[in-house]
Amino acid sequence: MAQFLYQAYDVHGAKVEGILDANTFELAKKELVEQKLIIISLKEQGENKSSISLFESKTVSLDELEFITSELSILLKNGVKIDKSLYILQRNKAKGASEKLLKELYTAVKRGNMLSDAMAEHPDVFDLLYINLVRLGEASGDLSNVFEKLAIDLKFKANLKRKIIQSLTYPLVILSVCILCILFIFNYIVPQMSGLFDGLPELPIYTKVLLDVSAWMQQYQWFLFLAIAAAIIGLMAAFKNPNTKRRLDEVLIKTPLIKGALLVVERIRFNAALSMMIDAGISIDKALELSAGSVKNRFIRQGLIAAKEQIKKGEGLTASLGRSPIYPEFFLSLLEVGEESGKLSPVFNEIASRSRAEFESWTDKMTSTLEPLLILTMGGIVGSVVVTMLLSIISVNELGF
Repeated sequence: MAQFLYQAYDVHGAKVEGILDANTFELAKKELVEQKLIIISLKEQGENKSSISLFESKTVSLDELEFITSELSILLKNGVKIDKSLYILQRNKAKGASEKLLKELYTAVKRGNMLSDAMAEHPDVFDLLYINLVRLGEASGDLSNVFEKLAIDLKFKANLKRKIIQSLTYPLVILSVCILCILFIFNYIVPQMSGLFDGLPELPIYTKVLLDVSAWMQQYQWFLFLAIAAAIIGLMAAFKNPNTKRRLDEVLIKTPLIKGALLVVERIRFNAALSMMIDAGISIDKALELSAGSVKNRFIRQGLIAAKEQIKKGEGLTASLGRSPIYPEFFLSLLEVGEESGKLSPVFNEIASRSRAEFESWTDKMTSTLEPLLILTMGGIVGSVVVTMLLSIISVNELGF
């Protein structure tokens, strides 16, 4: 089925434009006539527009979703209808996977489907939290505010992802340079030096180790690389198993250096989602269920779902959530105040805001600590190899005399 771009006048003389799905040009024209539209132009969507570049992402990124959500909020606030908003974004501001997504949403809405139902057809892009908030916005007629809140949340998530990547990039670059230096030394420098030691009666132990490691790497390093690649592929396959994923999540939550940051990140996700859900008028048990879905760590998520079940049985909110490791004592005291006053949304929002500041402080501290530590470590490894080489050359001169 092809897509056709059309411009036409409706029965009131207003100019309308959009996209129409039809098997042929004649069928597209017939459908427009049946809608009592006076056709100005009708043409099939060009292949050059819909084709996807080899370098173009085939999935909608977090940044793209935040942009779409933010733009929808602005357009709806200015009185543009949802179908027209989707059409404007698809025609003027979207490329690749985003353009394809907006086309499908627009087509579904034009056929009379609810936007939330159309989004539910794309679970890889829209999670349950997003879909349910949009559904509530449709029911209340306040979609623009819903999209505004979702855009703020998505912007934070995109910034969080970017910050994590940035904090990991420098250490990975240092590690990669160190590995390349060691490979170069053992594959090219040491083999050229080995001729210096021919005919010598006895070599120092460190020289023997240097030569043996170099000989082993030249002979077996490709098997080592293949074994590492096979291990990575095997781990990736194993982690597709839900039980393996849960065990890994449990291990991570107990790992000292990772535990603190992981708890803060999950606290942000959960509390930001809860604040939005309660603001939208969702009951606390349903809000807890949907917000728990935004938590990535399965071990923590399972505990939050268990808290929801305890609340349904009549237990207090603070007591139930207090069993989760994401809530230290200070935040539990805030929750207790919010529960007593009945103003939970501002409390969850405050917890998310404080946790964001805490995470930013943690990443800055870790980055400033790791950078010099990694440089010293990698410099020590490469330096020890170089020193061993120099000592070996000195020992040759001594044995020669």
